Amino acid sequence: MTSLNDNPFAILTAVVAPAILTNACSVLGLGTANRLARVVDRTRVITAQIASLEPGTPGYQGYISQLERQKERAKLLLGALRVFYASLGSFAAAALISVVGSALAFYQQQFAFHAAAVIGLAIGAAGVIGLVSGCAMMVNETRLAVQNLAEEAELARTHYGSLSPR
Repeated sequence: MTSLNDNPFAILTAVVAPAILTNACSVLGLGTANRLARVVDRTRVITAQIASLEPGTPGYQGYISQLERQKERAKLLLGALRVFYASLGSFAAAALISVVGSALAFYQQQFAFHAAAVIGLAIGAAGVIGLVSGCAMMVNETRLAVQNLAEEAELARTHYGSLSPR
């Protein structure tokens, strides 16, 4: 078995993997922030619709249930955004620890190198767990978004006759 000093690709891999995961978190964070902004905009539209309807009517009740789902969507998106940001920081820290670990290996500081490896692995694993859990939150949020869309289409079909049933 070769040591890290003999194999520069091992060090490169240790640095590149967190960098790729950092990029994935950045893209997911951007998309999640955009979705959150869309939820805010849609919530304002629903609130305006509710204000124009009589309480107790089917349309009013439909928009109230949509508003509740929008609130749940916002909570899921905010939670996912927090997790993605934490994962982003974890991956950046893991990349830095990998660089420090490679320097420790170069200077033959075996105990410090092993400590850095364990810490880097733990922080990287926490980032992966965050990435996966954030994606799970996004799946739940998407389910709510589709549910709202289906309900809105049904409201439009029922009250306005603008859509044919499927």
